[in-house]
Order: sequence, then C-alpha cells, then structure tokens
Amino acid sequence: MTEPAPAPRYRRILLKLSGEALLGDADYGIDPEVLRRLATEIIEVQSRGVQVAVVIGGGNIFRGAGLARRGMDRVTGDHMGMLATVMNALAMQDALESLGTYARVMSALRIHEVCEDYIRRRAIRHLEKGRVVLFASGTGNPFFTTDSAATLRGIEIGADILLKATKVNGIYDADPMTTPTAVRYQRISFDKVLTDRLNVMDATAIVMCRDNNLPLQVFNLHNSGDLMRIVNGEDVGTVVHT
Repeated sequence: MTEPAPAPRYRRILLKLSGEALLGDADYGIDPEVLRRLATEIIEVQSRGVQVAVVIGGGNIFRGAGLARRGMDRVTGDHMGMLATVMNALAMQDALESLGTYARVMSALRIHEVCEDYIRRRAIRHLEKGRVVLFASGTGNPFFTTDSAATLRGIEIGADILLKATKVNGIYDADPMTTPTAVRYQRISFDKVLTDRLNVMDATAIVMCRDNNLPLQVFNLHNSGDLMRIVNGEDVGTVVHT
C-alpha cells in the first residue's frame, strides 16, 4: 500500500526565477520546453494546496545594469529590464494556463492592456483563490534588482519562505564551478552571507529577509523535482536563516 504524501511544510511560497532560467540552451529569449517544465513543477506544488507566487527576472532579454555599463542611461536601462520581466511573466502565465491552471500577472508598472496593477490585497486574494500570481516589473523603481523585488513581495504577501532557483545546489564556501572541493552549506545565517560576501542575492534583498524574518532557500533549478522536495520538507540546497 502506497504511503500518503507528507503534508506540505509551507502554506505560501514566493519562487524567484532568473530570466536566464528560461533560456535553456539558447543565448537569448525563451525556451518553450524549459518554460513548460517549470510550469509543470509549479502546478504540481500548487496541487498540494500550496499557494505559489513567482518573480521572474528579465536577464534573458535585457539587463538594465549591463546596458548601463555599455553607456546607456541607468534609469532607461532598468525600465527596459522591467518590461522584459513583464514579457517573461506573460510567457509563464500562458504556459501555466495551457496546462489548466489559472494565473495572474501583476505589474509594478501600469500596463493595463496586458496585465493587472500590483495591489497587495488583490494579490493575496488571487493566491487564496488558487491562482498562481506572477509579479512583474520588479519594484517599479530603477536601481533595485528583481531579487529585492522578490524579497519585498514575499514580505508583503506573508510568504512562509522565499525560494531562489539557481544553477547550483545551494550556497558553497567557494564557487563550485571552479573549485571542485567547495563545500555546500546546509544552513547558514544571513549575517554570514553578508560578511563573507557569498553573492547569493544582492545585499538589499538579504538584509530585508533578515530584518523581516523571511527564510531563504537556495536550490538548483535544473534538478527536476527539487521544488516539490522542498515543499515536502526534504534537505535540498541551502537554508538561510536569521
């Protein structure tokens, strides 16, 4: 007889995806297969009764800081990056709804023709009704990363945890891509992340998590099923705590 699945550890999660996560093997844009796989994993988690909100970056299309380094006005570059996140969020909304799940894109910039404005109470209501909520346009302000936006939205909606998907399985004491002997932290404090400059997220996002008691878990986006394992309470990646 099959044992029942464990009760989910979290009631509401905020998932942070980078824009590069949607690239697949391409150099630019969105890989539909990657998009569909991510949407499927989100739906599987939601089917367990977990409320899911998502923030997606825009680095697969435009990155404001990178444009600024090449001579473009930083504010203009950041606004272009915010619009790229809207495109990614709309793509994810389409992928989710093509698989039968309701989703809403809520933008910090007003783009009424294509998505809703971000309103905190409305976002929470969408989550309570079983819709996946996709937060776009970052914070709506230049000079703030989508990591900071994910932290801010997670705090605002009362998420139980912020889940950051990366290319590696957690946080290491050195770059595991270049240092084969790098050791993964199972648990680490926000203060140590800041002190050791481990570059998990930008410092603003880390401080906001720490000061508002929002735990952070870093995991490998490419390990299929890890999102569900986290929700089930398994040891995946690295947990960052106060």
